[in-house]
Amino acid sequence: MGTLIGHVAPGFGFILIGLWHLFNHTKLHSLNPKTYASLPWFSSRFFRYIEPTLIIIGSLISIAMELFIGPANGQPLDPDWSIPSNHLHNFEHSSISLAFLTYALFAVILDRARLPDPGLKHGLTQLAAAVAFGQQLLMFHLHSADHMGVEGQYHWLLQLVIAVSLGSTIIGIWKPRSFLVSFVRSISILFQGVWFVTMGFALWTPGLIPKGCFMNSEDGHWVVRCGDQGSLERAKSLVNIEFSWFLVGMVFFSMGFYLAVRRWYVDVEREYLGLDEEVESEDLESQKKLDESESFVHMGKGFKSLDLER
Repeated sequence: MGTLIGHVAPGFGFILIGLWHLFNHTKLHSLNPKTYASLPWFSSRFFRYIEPTLIIIGSLISIAMELFIGPANGQPLDPDWSIPSNHLHNFEHSSISLAFLTYALFAVILDRARLPDPGLKHGLTQLAAAVAFGQQLLMFHLHSADHMGVEGQYHWLLQLVIAVSLGSTIIGIWKPRSFLVSFVRSISILFQGVWFVTMGFALWTPGLIPKGCFMNSEDGHWVVRCGDQGSLERAKSLVNIEFSWFLVGMVFFSMGFYLAVRRWYVDVEREYLGLDEEVESEDLESQKKLDESESFVHMGKGFKSLDLER
């Protein structure tokens, strides 16, 4: 992180996972509304562990970028093996990635483990996800970067979204059959991705810097600074307005997405049920005709036997 690509790349990762969860939870609930139970992650017909594998790969790339590729000398430490001040944020960001890497690894390990209770398996996986979100929230709250400027305002609002992800994940351990909890969790993950991408473009694109502010190089990375207090307050207000618009947009999108997916799968289910009923009615009609023809034959035989007796 700390650069445009450092925010946009993980942002797209969160968007992908959020959409994947939003789609699968809605599909699962639409097809099984009475027996719905939340899953911590979802498989694909092509590869069962596609989701945790992507998280593992993304986390490893993030750690490598923060600690070995991003620093000018190829490693983040001073010659005496101490952490320099300008690389503290690299270790903070890599710690977040390490937490998500740990979650994804145990998602696979727990799935392959022969645990007697599937609920326990899912609960432990959810617990690992909650720890990852808790680590993320802690690192951004105690971030070594500026907390007072425009970037700090973006990070403060991001913490609100992460808190929702953390809270809904913890509640999901307690209430695995609640679709609303899973729905909110999916939206919060998606919102994290959208806000990460927004931060990347808004903080490292000169043309998007608020009026009265500028980009300043500090400790080897660029930071948005404002010329006076009035410009800073205006920039923060613009960030707040931006967040509120994105929040309304996320509600609008998620509700529409839910209705579209549910309608699709309910209509498909009804179509199959309708075909089954049609086939069943045809079978009943055929059986009725067969019974009538057999009855006619039996009646004919009866009349014939009566004639013979006479």
